[in-house]
Amino acid sequence: EFMYQQGENHMAANIQAPKGTKDILPKNSGTWQLVEDVMRDEASIHGFEEIRTPVFERTELFERSVGDTTDVVQKEMYTFLDKGNRSISLRPEGTAGVVRALLEHALINEGVPQKFYYLISCYRYENTQEGRQREFHQFGCEAFGAAAPVADAELIALAHGIFERLGIRNLSLEINSIGCPECRAKYHAALKAFLEASKSELCDTCLERLDKNPMRILDCKTPSCGEITQNAPVMKDYLCHECAEHFTAVQEYLDAAEIEYTVNPRIVRGLDYYTRTVFEFISNDLGAQSTVCGGGRYDGLVKQMGGAQTPALGFAMGMERLLLIMQAQGIQLPEPPVCELYIAPLGKQAQIKAFAFTNMLHQASIKAECDMCDRSLKAQMKYADKIGALFTLVLGDDELKHNQAELKNMKTGEKTSISLGDTFLTEFVAAATQAEDMMALNMDELSVDLESFKQFEKE
Repeated sequence: EFMYQQGENHMAANIQAPKGTKDILPKNSGTWQLVEDVMRDEASIHGFEEIRTPVFERTELFERSVGDTTDVVQKEMYTFLDKGNRSISLRPEGTAGVVRALLEHALINEGVPQKFYYLISCYRYENTQEGRQREFHQFGCEAFGAAAPVADAELIALAHGIFERLGIRNLSLEINSIGCPECRAKYHAALKAFLEASKSELCDTCLERLDKNPMRILDCKTPSCGEITQNAPVMKDYLCHECAEHFTAVQEYLDAAEIEYTVNPRIVRGLDYYTRTVFEFISNDLGAQSTVCGGGRYDGLVKQMGGAQTPALGFAMGMERLLLIMQAQGIQLPEPPVCELYIAPLGKQAQIKAFAFTNMLHQASIKAECDMCDRSLKAQMKYADKIGALFTLVLGDDELKHNQAELKNMKTGEKTSISLGDTFLTEFVAAATQAEDMMALNMDELSVDLESFKQFEKE
C-alpha cells in the first residue's frame, strides 16, 4: 500500500490550503450531508425550492446590496479584475445573488410568494478564529412577495424546526422590530440626541456611526459604548401604528406555534433596506454568546437593486458554527452507511467475477466493494476491516469451481454458504436480513419480498 508521511513530499510541504479555509474530509463529510439533508427536507416541507447562484458576481451587485460603505465591501471582499477588465467579487453572502436572479429571470411574475433556499460557500477576508473562516458555508432561505406578518413567523418556524430536528439545545430566539423608514427616522433623531450628550465617550467607530446610522451603536461590543446605551431610547416606543401592529401579529403567530422568544431592542441592522422584523437564534455553548442564525425583513432591497417595490425576508445560518455547537453539545448523528459486502478476489477470473457481482449489488442499491489494488488476501481482509465492511466474501479457484462461496459476518464470525449463480443476490439479501447485527443496513430496502430480487436477477 502507498504510505505518505506529512512533510516528506516537497510539493505537499509547500502547497497547503490557504489561511482561513479547511478541507472537509470524508470522515466528516457524512455529518455535513446529514445536516444538509435535514435543512433541505425542512425547507421543502415549508414550500421552499433550491436555487443555485454563481460563486462570483459583478462587484457592483454587492456594492448596491451590501453597501459600498460597509466593512464587508470596503475591507473583506475578494475582488479582482477578470480578463475582460471587469471587476468581479466572490460572494460574501447569499441574498444579493438571489435577488439578482429574481430580477434577471422575472421570477416574481410566476406568482407570489417566491420561496428559495440555498446551501453555498461564501468568502470574506477577515481574521480567522473558531467558527469564523475566510471560506465559510451558509444555509439560507429567502421569500419574496409576502408582506403579511405570518411570513415572518413562517421563516422563524422553519429555522426553529431545523434546530429541533437536529436536537440542538440551549438556543434562545430573540426578536425585534426596527420599523419602517418613516418611524425609524424619528427614532434616529431621538437616539442621536441622546448619544450627543456622551459623544466624547464613544469609540472611534461609533463616532463615525453617529451621523450615518446611530442604531449600529446599540450593537457595539465596546464596554464603554454598551454602558452609554443602557438607558438609550428603544425602537419599539417609536414604531408607527402599522409597524407596531405587524410586530404584535408576529408575536401572536409565534405564540400560537409555541415557539419561545424574547424581545431584544438591541437587535439592529446596519442597512436602510431592512424593515420591521429582525431575529437571531443565540447559543452560549461556544464559550460566549454566538449568533447561529440571523434574519429579518428587507422590504427595500429589491427596489434598491432596480426592481419594483417588493416585500422580502430571509435568514442565513452558518454551517461551521452550527456544527461546532452540535459537537459541544455531544449530539451524535447516525453514522453514514458502511460497506455492506466486500468481495476479495484471488486471481484474474475471480477479479472479473467479483466485479460483476459488485456491479449487480450496486444496481440493487447495496454498498459493495471489491479489490482494485491487486492485494494479497491478508491485505484485502485488513482493508475490509478498516472500512468497517459488514460482510466479506472470498473468491478463489475452489469457489469458482464449485460455484459456492462463504459469506462471513465480520462482527460475529458466522459463515453462510451462498451460490455464485443466478441466485447470488437473493441469497445475500436473505442472509443479510436474517443477521442480528444488520442495523447499519437500510432495512426498508433489504427486508422487501425476496421475489423482487429474484425478478431483478432475471432482468
